[in-house]
Amino acid sequence: MNSAGEQVVTIAVAIVGVAILAVIVSKNSNTAQVIKSAGDAFSGALGVAVSPITGSRGVGLATSY
Repeated sequence: MNSAGEQVVTIAVAIVGVAILAVIVSKNSNTAQVIKSAGDAFSGALGVAVSPITGSRGVGLATSY
């Protein structure tokens, strides 16, 4: 990756990191639900990624909202 691309990625990661920290520290946040939602999203993405190998559809519907 070129220097400009690395700088953009670094800035994006920093912004995401600050947002995550703000959510965790905030008294008004529902941290447990945020972490669960992130885990569900990652699990769904992983299921889609391996679906050609496992033969499953890899698509789930989140109904826990």
